[in-house]
Amino acid sequence: MRLAWLAWLARNFTEYGYSQGLLRASIGTSAVLVTAALVWFALHRNRPLAVALSGLVSALGIGWLAFH
Repeated sequence: MRLAWLAWLARNFTEYGYSQGLLRASIGTSAVLVTAALVWFALHRNRPLAVALSGLVSALGIGWLAFH
């Protein structure tokens, strides 16, 4: 499931920026948050690492959407 999600996100990487409208922006933000949740669940046994990496994924993903 995680690999399928990342493959889908890689295929549609350029289609969900904030500059492309509200619907696409909300889809892109949701995709970033789902990816961050998958990182959290993958690393949940090491809580500090899970918090740090899921926060980093969220910040980088939403930052990329904002400036794309």
